[in-house]
Amino acid sequence: MISNLDKVLVAGATGGVGQLVVAKLLAKDLQVCALTRTRAKAESMFEQRVEIIEGDIRDSNPLKNVTKGISYIICCTGTTAFPSLRWDFANWFQSSNSPKVVDGEGVRNLVAAAPRDLKRFVFVSSCGVLRKDQLPFNILNAFGVLDAKLMGEKAIASSSLPYTIIRPGRLIDGPYTSYDLNTLLRAKTDGQKAVVLESGDRLNGEASRIDVANACVESLFHDTTVNQSFSLINSGDRPAVTDWSQLFATL
Repeated sequence: MISNLDKVLVAGATGGVGQLVVAKLLAKDLQVCALTRTRAKAESMFEQRVEIIEGDIRDSNPLKNVTKGISYIICCTGTTAFPSLRWDFANWFQSSNSPKVVDGEGVRNLVAAAPRDLKRFVFVSSCGVLRKDQLPFNILNAFGVLDAKLMGEKAIASSSLPYTIIRPGRLIDGPYTSYDLNTLLRAKTDGQKAVVLESGDRLNGEASRIDVANACVESLFHDTTVNQSFSLINSGDRPAVTDWSQLFATL
């Protein structure tokens, strides 16, 4: 089981889910290494409570040094599903920040660089990766985001590393980017709907970024999530306390 002696590397630490993952790890007094392309952004957000590592999963060469001494990796990287300024077009036909480059090749690079004694690789994927030809997922996948997520999943599952793959529905709540750490630590779900988990890829609906972050962190404390791939949405009345042990036991 994870302890405060273990180091957790969060890739995509300043993104919509990643920043919440960092806050929730800190709330449990765990050691956090934030992997980010922009050091200044992470420094302003996390108030010097994490070790900041400037790096890019798109570049495989320096990643071996990034992962030295890491016990757990939580990968929350991602880009937009449809062409946008975030795609950083080198020209009209080629993007250096497309889903294929980030969610496919980038995740594969991070898996290859992970220590062979890694205790867990947690990956935030997406509902619909196994239903890419069905509505509405064939629309979402028009520019290959689900193809890329599945490429990342396959790299993880075939790596022999212990893994947990989380497939959330359409993300709601936040993102909280540009807020400070205190705001992140106090973040609560707006929808007040219960967390629903199911093995495989059959759920449809919305998923709170906060609950996705919770699932990433809580999964590290439960062996029932090892080598599991499951979907997550929010639906129904939310209980006063979310029992993650019970939810994970259903897997």
